[in-house]
Amino acid sequence: MQQMEHALLYTFLEASSDCQFKEQLWSLAPVCNQGPIVPRRQGGIDGYQGRTVHYRGWLVPRSQGPDDDSELQCDGNRSGHLENGELEADAPTNEDVIRIIAAQLAEIGDKLDKDVQGNVVNDLVQHFLNENLSREEIMRHMSRVVRELAQAIPADMEQERVMLVLAMVLTKKIVNTVPSLLHRAFSVTVDFMNQQFHNYIDGMLGE
Repeated sequence: MQQMEHALLYTFLEASSDCQFKEQLWSLAPVCNQGPIVPRRQGGIDGYQGRTVHYRGWLVPRSQGPDDDSELQCDGNRSGHLENGELEADAPTNEDVIRIIAAQLAEIGDKLDKDVQGNVVNDLVQHFLNENLSREEIMRHMSRVVRELAQAIPADMEQERVMLVLAMVLTKKIVNTVPSLLHRAFSVTVDFMNQQFHNYIDGMLGE
């Protein structure tokens, strides 16, 4: 099952600046019980109305009514509790967590974008266009590229997060360069994320 990686990559790309294929991206929209998982951009912090609270080190949205002082979950139950005088969220919906984390990773990606040179992207494009290469060979090459790029970036955040974001930024740049590679690049990157970062992503999302 790669739904977690699929949803994170999709939402990261949708939230990224300079993503030139957002209309085509809808064909890859992940789904949950309530329909497609997509970022909500109308107002609020990070595109959310109302206040946010801390959950597992991330800011996540709180749905708040006029007389509400706690979170409204999907099942309609109110939740939330005070810890050290500060409101802490009980587990929000997985879709909300994915949206907010992807949006914050996209902000990091926008900053790292300039560190990814065009020749690196063009080299990866050629690998994706080469039908004689297997998915495993492409993923091995992507892994080398991601590690080399990560080593050249000042270590002001954990290396695994940098590499995850770089993999998703590379996917954006590959498809911006050759739009017809959308499905192949997206699918290979989801596999790559599952293979290399599954436990890290799982930890971020708190599943």
